[in-house]
Amino acid sequence: MTEPARDSATAPIHGRVLDLGRTGYQAAYDRQLELVGLRQADEIADTLVVVEHPHVITLGRSQKAVANVLAAGEVEVVQIERGGDVTYHGQGQLVAYPIFKLLQERGEQDLHLFLRRLEDAMIATLARHDIEGGRVEGKTGVWIDGSRKIASIGIACRKWVTFHGLALNVNTDLSYFGRINPCGFSSAIMTSMEKELGAAVDFETVKAELIQDLGTAFGRALEPRLS
Repeated sequence: MTEPARDSATAPIHGRVLDLGRTGYQAAYDRQLELVGLRQADEIADTLVVVEHPHVITLGRSQKAVANVLAAGEVEVVQIERGGDVTYHGQGQLVAYPIFKLLQERGEQDLHLFLRRLEDAMIATLARHDIEGGRVEGKTGVWIDGSRKIASIGIACRKWVTFHGLALNVNTDLSYFGRINPCGFSSAIMTSMEKELGAAVDFETVKAELIQDLGTAFGRALEPRLS
């Protein structure tokens, strides 16, 4: 008996994962821009970039971003075109950049929906470790008990191809957030999986889980990681 055809508006979209390991911010950013152009031209499939950055502070488009850098010290500061304010990336933090073409026929051309799906995926990953993540109205990202921020989001979009993305604090050294007001908030609000659980978490395990949960949230069938 033949299996019934699946509706193209709901069937998973083929995609791939590009794992950059630990890579400097500028190199990863340049790679994103290359992939965005290729995706706009339909020369590649949707691509989820996963990466861990050395210490860096990034400034989004918010006019307050520069003022929220308190004491960068030796940490590199980079101005970029994503939405949002200032944030920190560093070792022990899992960063994911979905280079996805949002399709009108699938109802995907809604950036608020895109943000909520990023949050959904991270909430699902945290739940695997018995951490209850949630949302705070008007404050993009994932929070614990509404008062501790464990993940940040900042995106950009060109011709409905997304880039930039999310940062989940796994085993992050939270002291580096003291150099900024992250996303306009006091650094005291920042937390990590390690802090919530009282023990370090296997980074590669969390990476694999988040890849799976992002695929589910966005209806993407993501192939095994490339490098």
